[in-house]
Amino acid sequence: MALLPSLAVALVGLLHVYILVLEMFLWTTPRGRKAFGLTADFANKTKALAANQGLYNGFLSAGLMWGLLHPVPEFGKQIELFFLTLVGVAGVFGAATAKPKIFFIQSVPAGIAILAVYFG
Repeated sequence: MALLPSLAVALVGLLHVYILVLEMFLWTTPRGRKAFGLTADFANKTKALAANQGLYNGFLSAGLMWGLLHPVPEFGKQIELFFLTLVGVAGVFGAATAKPKIFFIQSVPAGIAILAVYFG
């Protein structure tokens, strides 16, 4: 697989590992609260929900890494496109239901990576 598409997929995957860490482990810390604009009280009350959400971000990242590492490049590309589409949809949903900037954090990078994989 070409370098640019692989790099784009890897960056989206790493972004979702970072989101996993923020949601699962840093949710109630000053860094986590700042990232999501939370009060300490709200962060404490929603800690379990955030950890669940973080786990799903980990699944997205795992799927992207699976696509990158798959021994059959043609199938790996299909896996990457599938999981990048899921990331894009998650970003659109997050933007519509939580914060509009989620679109730019998740959907835009996923869209760029989709184009790179598809045309790379």
